[in-house]
Amino acid sequence: MITDIHSHTWPFPAAFSEDFIKQASSARPGTTVDLTVTYDAYRAGAPADTKTVVFGGKARLSGVWVEDQYVADYVAKDTEHLIGFLSIDPTQDGWEDELRQGHGELGLRGVKLLPMYAGFGVNEERLEPLWRYCEAHQLPVLLHTGTTFVRQAPLEFTLPRLIEPVALKHPDIKFVLAHLSHPYEHECVVTIRKHPNVFSDISALHYRPWQLYNSLMLVQEYGVWDKVLFGSDYPFTTVNASIEGLRALNKMVEGTNLPRLDENGIESLIHRNGFQLLGLE
Repeated sequence: MITDIHSHTWPFPAAFSEDFIKQASSARPGTTVDLTVTYDAYRAGAPADTKTVVFGGKARLSGVWVEDQYVADYVAKDTEHLIGFLSIDPTQDGWEDELRQGHGELGLRGVKLLPMYAGFGVNEERLEPLWRYCEAHQLPVLLHTGTTFVRQAPLEFTLPRLIEPVALKHPDIKFVLAHLSHPYEHECVVTIRKHPNVFSDISALHYRPWQLYNSLMLVQEYGVWDKVLFGSDYPFTTVNASIEGLRALNKMVEGTNLPRLDENGIESLIHRNGFQLLGLE
């Protein structure tokens, strides 16, 4: 069984501002980005037994807003294989009400945060009500860390180290740092090694294979294969493409003296039960 702990749903283009779409398109010159999501397309790119965490996102600063009801309706299509996460933007009024509604009324079972996109630090005091709620209700928290193409999204809020004071104060919350915090993988690895309740995922990294090889070599050398979870980042890529990319990494170093990634480590990452580790089963 595959557990994909990082996939998206949203109404495209309605969930995004014109500026966001323009900037996303400029990241790949000569193209106009199409972020259309359908569950049929997701299933077509994944093994039949895949179970998936799905979320939208809220970040007014960057022009992203997906209502939690939309996520709940998506999850309702296949409750056997899908678990939904709510999202909040704590820079906006009413976020605490949205938190309670998304969990208590809509049945969403975790929280997705976009700190850099929304312009806040996870170590800010104003988030303390969020952490208390997540701790009381055993909600895991997955947060974007790493790079972006959005110019107005402050890089200072994307650093993995910012989770440290929160993880220390709230050891019963499971945190996931998305994308191995690319390009801050070194900081991500030492953070997940240090804190038992902090994990990472490898979503949206396989199409930079040399970077991913080096990142997972850090994971291997620090002995934290067990702290890294599988994720796809659909619709930016698929589950199958992510698996194929992971399994192809060692091919780059064949015939050289460069070290190989542990094949068992790669397979354990692919098949790791992220739902179990995050308390979602």
